[in-house]
Amino acid sequence: MAVSRPRFVRSAALTGAAFIALTGSAFAQAGERYAAIVIDAQSNEVLLQEQADEQRYPASLTKMMTLYMLFDALERGQIGLEDRIVASRAASRMPPSRLGVRRGDTLTVEQAIGALVVQSANDVAVMVAERLGGTESNFAARMTARAQQIGLTNTRFVNASGLPDPRIRTTARDMAALSLALWRDYPQYYHYFQTPSNAWRGRSGRNHNRLLGAVDGVDGIKTGYTRVSGYNLASSAERGGRRIIAVVLGGETAAARDAQVAYLLEGGFEELSRRGLIDPSAVTFTSLPTNNVNARFNTQGQVSAVANVRPGFQAAPAMGAPLGPLRGPFDNQPAMAMPQGDAGEEGDAAR
Repeated sequence: MAVSRPRFVRSAALTGAAFIALTGSAFAQAGERYAAIVIDAQSNEVLLQEQADEQRYPASLTKMMTLYMLFDALERGQIGLEDRIVASRAASRMPPSRLGVRRGDTLTVEQAIGALVVQSANDVAVMVAERLGGTESNFAARMTARAQQIGLTNTRFVNASGLPDPRIRTTARDMAALSLALWRDYPQYYHYFQTPSNAWRGRSGRNHNRLLGAVDGVDGIKTGYTRVSGYNLASSAERGGRRIIAVVLGGETAAARDAQVAYLLEGGFEELSRRGLIDPSAVTFTSLPTNNVNARFNTQGQVSAVANVRPGFQAAPAMGAPLGPLRGPFDNQPAMAMPQGDAGEEGDAAR
């Protein structure tokens, strides 16, 4: 399939009331891992960007590209959903987050998709890479080449999972472009990103994207975490026939990252409503579960927010000032050493 590169229109000024409070130096004070971008998927206009072209680590957002390559192979007839792929010794030895395959185990392609989307399974990423590329390194080189073709000009992949490697790099803009490409180029497969849970051999895992079912219109797409990258999330939501994509890289905690992305999605729809592109009824202030943040935009462009926290934790500060990466107290968990990857969000490893 011939695919044109996305051309993100950069706004000359962030005129929307919903975004006035989101610009400023507070972002830069959060450290070198943070980056964010919000785009209107229909027009490719960038509604907000902060350090969007700075090099970052994608962690398991890498698996969005692994899935893009798999969807491409399906579309070309090179593989089918019921075809089986085999676990090699290398796949069986991958660290968490993992499905738990043993050497010689087989999965259908559709099962592999579920494991990548829901469990963010590093072992399954290697299975897909070896099936499509012969070796994981060869597949990663193809991933990078294809990424360049679809507009990811500042991204390099060296594996199919996103596990740490100093040669891996990306930007928030490129991850937004990849999110858009998955929705645009393979709408027939995009529904997999809404999968709430996935079971294999009697063990079930839930989708790491906690915005699914918690924020109106969210229907994908992928989380990521390593110690180096911080907490990453690319998310997409549709309301009133319009789609907003938001990417946050380098979040301080999983819950803070989720709140940040929910806040930015809401701001995107608020801006579209202000321009008359969607009905105002499609804009509702974000309401996330306990220990996350409730954010609301008012007509003056100010933002009020309340964090639902357990007793003993201080309330989050008001957000009328420029908003940098949200920090605790959003997680009521003691500090602990996390293994690499998405599973670190729930206590095991790279996702």
